[in-house]
Amino acid sequence: MEQLKERIRKDGRVIGNDILKVDSFLNHQIDPALTDAIGAEFYRLFSAEKVDRVLTIEASGIAAAVMTAKYFGCPLVFAKKSRTVNQSASVYTSKAFSFTHKTESNVIVSKEYIKPGENVLIIDDFLANGCALRALRDIVLQAGANPVGAGIIIEKAFQPGGKDLRSEGLRIESLARIKSMSEQNGVEFI
Repeated sequence: MEQLKERIRKDGRVIGNDILKVDSFLNHQIDPALTDAIGAEFYRLFSAEKVDRVLTIEASGIAAAVMTAKYFGCPLVFAKKSRTVNQSASVYTSKAFSFTHKTESNVIVSKEYIKPGENVLIIDDFLANGCALRALRDIVLQAGANPVGAGIIIEKAFQPGGKDLRSEGLRIESLARIKSMSEQNGVEFI
């Protein structure tokens, strides 16, 4: 998606060789027009699929997932990274390590929000090592639902997550695939 790539070039900031900060438009401060365009693009890419629900993980993927769900005319469910006192005791759970936070979380979705046989589209902001995406796919499978694919805003293709999950049969559509990045040279896209 050229609009996204241009925004990454303009406003993204590379730290070291593996961190891309896009918090000025994607995951701290959000550009609604760009986020709407992202949702429309995921709809275009997956429009041949019957999508009953969109699933993401809190918090950075929520805005794009909302827009995607809007285009599909279906609910958005987001996995929580911690249990709350008012949450149902009947949950699907999986573990996910966060590279950004350097912590492992129990990812939780109430069973009432994903039903057996439903088609679920997973949306997330980044794909690097694939931990969050694996946890979300695991939750979909625990529910007896069908993961129709994953829409990723930015994929760090130089890390193994995308390649590994694709080899396991998961359809992944990434809007910006990064070949390499460094503070000196910026971002190079595939």
